[in-house]
Amino acid sequence: MAPLKIVLYPEPVLTTLGKPVGEEEFGENLQTLIEDMFDTMYQANGVGLAAPQVGISKRIFVMDVSLEDDKSNKFAMINPEIIVQEGEQFGDEGCLSFPGIYTKIRREARTVVRFQDVFGITQELDCTDLSARCVLHETDHCDGIVFLDRMTMLKRELAKRKIKKLQNTGKWE
Repeated sequence: MAPLKIVLYPEPVLTTLGKPVGEEEFGENLQTLIEDMFDTMYQANGVGLAAPQVGISKRIFVMDVSLEDDKSNKFAMINPEIIVQEGEQFGDEGCLSFPGIYTKIRREARTVVRFQDVFGITQELDCTDLSARCVLHETDHCDGIVFLDRMTMLKRELAKRKIKKLQNTGKWE
């Protein structure tokens, strides 16, 4: 198990549509990648991490929105597809590829996602609140959408200025 390097915006892989994971890719290498992604996410104190965020243009993400040691909300989702979205929530959101940038983002309050697990078995998960926000955020990464794209124009420009300032001072690495 080795932590991976989280890539930062504006790395092109973050805004590129991730490739689906093919049936032939399920196996030991994929399971190792998933374990490494969980390790990386935990080390960065995140609740979700998508493959594009570690430089891999694939439709894979991991999330753990469990409370403390309860791991009932820990999932690896491969080839996620949102099949239901409803309701509305408005809350703070951040991203490991945008360290130090947080803003309120409007998302659906409930979502149903269809995905494959690490063994290639198709499953569906009905999510609400933080779980729904995380699934939508990480699926966006798989689709080449970053949370800047979900901000109002004003908030997006302010975030881009902050990023540019951090880049210029060498603190965006």
